[in-house]
Amino acid sequence: MRRYLFKIIFIFAIGFVLGTLACQSDVLASQKPVVIQVGYENNPGEPFDLAIREWARLLDEKSGGTMKLEVFPSSQLGSKNDLIDQMLAGMAVVTLADGAFYADRGVPDFGILFGPFLFESWDEVWKLTKSDWYHSQCALLEKQGLKIIASNWIYGDRHLLTKKAVHSVSDLKGMKIRVPNNIIQIKGFEVLGAAPTPMPLGEVYTALQQGVIDGVENPLPVLYGGKFHEVAKNLSLTAHVRNFTTLVTGTALYNSLTPTQQRWLTETCEEAGLYNNNLQQKAVDETLKKFAAEGVKIINVNRAEFAKASLPFYSLPEFTSKWSKGLYETVKKAMK
Repeated sequence: MRRYLFKIIFIFAIGFVLGTLACQSDVLASQKPVVIQVGYENNPGEPFDLAIREWARLLDEKSGGTMKLEVFPSSQLGSKNDLIDQMLAGMAVVTLADGAFYADRGVPDFGILFGPFLFESWDEVWKLTKSDWYHSQCALLEKQGLKIIASNWIYGDRHLLTKKAVHSVSDLKGMKIRVPNNIIQIKGFEVLGAAPTPMPLGEVYTALQQGVIDGVENPLPVLYGGKFHEVAKNLSLTAHVRNFTTLVTGTALYNSLTPTQQRWLTETCEEAGLYNNNLQQKAVDETLKKFAAEGVKIINVNRAEFAKASLPFYSLPEFTSKWSKGLYETVKKAMK
């Protein structure tokens, strides 16, 4: 009799569990997937674009199709600042952004990350992103409504592509160089004697063609992907910024996700970042060969000369009046 009762209880328990799982499956199946739009200036086929598409694949796979990224390259969703405004308004969007933009969005100390010739090596970059100082800045940014998802993406060493050859700092005097629309990069080129000209990347080709600007700065794959070398034939390897980038979304969107969804979003973004970095390393050598083959003059500048000329940037009152006291020394210490 006891054995019979045990069998009945066991069968009932199994049925209950299976029924519960079936109900949960029905609920999950009926839920619409979380859809997030990823907008960026890069063109299809560039390493960053390929890595974003890999992120979309990884997130779809890890979430079992319950989270999806919709990819919009070539500024289809607007400029970087447009996208940041959208995420602050609560829209489900992600973009790449850097310290210079975050400085304009309420965390001034973040701006130093885009200062000219700050990093000597990529090893210094990764040490800094793992430091207590960096994590404290991320926390401050969250209070401003922006959540960094991952910080391990290489965007590349930024170089100069110009219509007139630039061999030394003196050659830059008065040249109109396109920069993103943020005060850090504007002042970074002003101290070198250039005339920085902010504009969206999508407008650069025509601006070069019409003589509105004399040059553009960006990592090699971005310069090549934009076909700017068709109208500007001099490439100066300045590496003025070792540009790591972050993927960012609105704090409101991030907090609306479950802890599991947040983990999926972060883990897959970091995994895609490693994929991106491998692509970027390969792309640098390949792109230099393509530039040379297409008639671009490649100039190896004296980087130490440029770095020395850039030092006044770190004592400009526009920044020191807003930065924490001794910020340059703090950051240099944190990256060692």
